[in-house]
Amino acid sequence: MTTANRQVRLAARPVGEPRPTDWEHVEEPVGEPGDGEFLVRVRYLSIDPAMRGWMNAGRSYIRPVEIGEVMRAGAVGEVTASRHPGFAVGDQVSGTFGVQEYCVCDGRGVIKVDPETAPLPTYLGTLGMSGMTAYFGLIDIGRPEPGQTVVVSGAAGAVGSIVGQVAKILGCRVVGIAGGERKCRMLVEEFGFDAAIDYQSQDIRKALREHAPDGVDVYFDNVGGDILDAVLGRLARGARVVICGAISQYNSTEPKGPANYLSLLVNRATMTGMVVFDYADRYPEGVAQLATWLAEGRLTSLEDVVSGSVTDFPDTLMRLFRGENHGKLVLEIADA
Repeated sequence: MTTANRQVRLAARPVGEPRPTDWEHVEEPVGEPGDGEFLVRVRYLSIDPAMRGWMNAGRSYIRPVEIGEVMRAGAVGEVTASRHPGFAVGDQVSGTFGVQEYCVCDGRGVIKVDPETAPLPTYLGTLGMSGMTAYFGLIDIGRPEPGQTVVVSGAAGAVGSIVGQVAKILGCRVVGIAGGERKCRMLVEEFGFDAAIDYQSQDIRKALREHAPDGVDVYFDNVGGDILDAVLGRLARGARVVICGAISQYNSTEPKGPANYLSLLVNRATMTGMVVFDYADRYPEGVAQLATWLAEGRLTSLEDVVSGSVTDFPDTLMRLFRGENHGKLVLEIADA
């Protein structure tokens, strides 16, 4: 029986891109669950751009990960021991278990998942936080209407790929912005986007004029920086801009704000920040709808699963910032 629990802890607050010295690799004994607790063997870790923000000190929508603390991460795992009446050995569960092989839980924030309904990694993507972010951000803040033009940045990522597909289901014209010919081809051929713009090789402003000739009604932003500025310059009257993330800025020591913000005034548009945790009491609604669309074949879920160990977490995280992932990035803990 395994007695060691390998963990990755935050050793220092990064300046710019996280470095190997910002992490501490630790082994400690596997915990024993007490009354009202259970032990989870972590099988899949969610790798998210938001992790970079969690590593910074200062006020945010969630407290920072402290120095010496196990790195925060959503995960899916299996209950291997239980003294909790609501969780039995063999249950598959999802929760914030952290970057480690085992986690003792009291059940708060943990939900059971069904591998018969969807593969376990899907509960970290389309049926997890990524899906909830896409669904509520688009539906509640973007408020798309049939026939309107929706533009999504980071469109080949975990959130963006779902946003675009949901917008298509709702009858919108969808334009995705992504990096590289392969990703752009995937947006159109696999996810059903109407058009894709390759920010690595195309003039974004010119491409937006071509693919959104009447302006952008809804912009779902995962990137920030120059791309946000370009889309702000192409807004339609009454447009809604959803600020979900800014991956282009997370490792920058001099973050860049939008210069074209007066376009919001000229076009009577709105720009609203979105944090998925605000919709926690509505997650069942989002999961039910997305699961229905998956079952009907109207929604494609793409998980980019990397197999390794918890020690591979630092490099796997950097895949996000190198633009190497397609869909939801997940680290499978193969030797847990």
